[in-house]
Amino acid sequence: MKILLIGYGKMGKALEAQAQARGHQIVGIVDPSRPEVRLTDFTPAQADVAIEFTHPDAAFQNVVTTLRQGIPVVCGSTGWLHHFDEARAVAQETGVGLFYASNYSVGVNLFFHFNEYLAAKMHQFGGYNVQVREIHHVHKVDQPSGTALTTAQGIMRHFPTKTTWRNEPTTDAHELAVVSEREGEVVGTHVVTYSSTLDTIELRHEAHSRDAFAQGALLAAEWLPGKAGIFGMNDLLGL
Repeated sequence: MKILLIGYGKMGKALEAQAQARGHQIVGIVDPSRPEVRLTDFTPAQADVAIEFTHPDAAFQNVVTTLRQGIPVVCGSTGWLHHFDEARAVAQETGVGLFYASNYSVGVNLFFHFNEYLAAKMHQFGGYNVQVREIHHVHKVDQPSGTALTTAQGIMRHFPTKTTWRNEPTTDAHELAVVSEREGEVVGTHVVTYSSTLDTIELRHEAHSRDAFAQGALLAAEWLPGKAGIFGMNDLLGL
C-alpha cells in the first residue's frame, strides 16, 4: 500500500517505521521541515491513503485538502473538532473516506467501550461521583486530551446528572471534572474514578509506547481505501 504521511513528529516517525515493517511504501512526507513537498502534489494515483498527525491549527486544512485531492485520510490530530462538521461535509461532497479517532490504540478503544458500560451501571445504582484524569508529556499542546474528551462524552451519555464538563476539579454536581496533568515524557494515562462514601472504583488505561497508536492508525489506513463516508475505531473494531 502507498501511504502519504502528513506530519513528521514522533508519531510520524513511528508510523513510518511500522508501515515499512508491514511492507507498505511511504510515498511522501508532508511537514514544515520539508517545505519542498506540498500536499497538493499528491493524487490517488500516487497515494492510496494519507495519515495525518500534526497540530490542532493545521489539521483541519490538511484534512480538507487531502479529501479534495481525492485521497482517503486517517486523521489522529486532536484539538480541531470544532471544524469537524465542515470536514464531514467535504468528505460527503467528494465521496472520499475520512477516518477520525481521538486515540488509535486498540486498548484505548476497548477502554472507551467499557467506560460507557460502567457509566450506565454506576448511574443506575447511584451514590457515586465520577471524575476523569488524564496525564501526558509536557510537549502536548491541547488539554484536555482528545481521549479524555471522548471519555467524558461517553460518561455524560449514560450519566445524565452530568450535563457538562470542566477542565479542573469542581464541586458542582452537574459538572464532570476532567483534570489534566502534564508530566515528563508520559505517553498517555487516562483514569475514570467513581467514588462514594463506601468505596472507589477505577477504570484505567496506561499507554507504554506510541507504537500502540501507530499500529491502530495503520490498521485504519489498511481498512479505509475504497470506502466512502465517515468512520471511527468502532467501525474498524466492530464495537
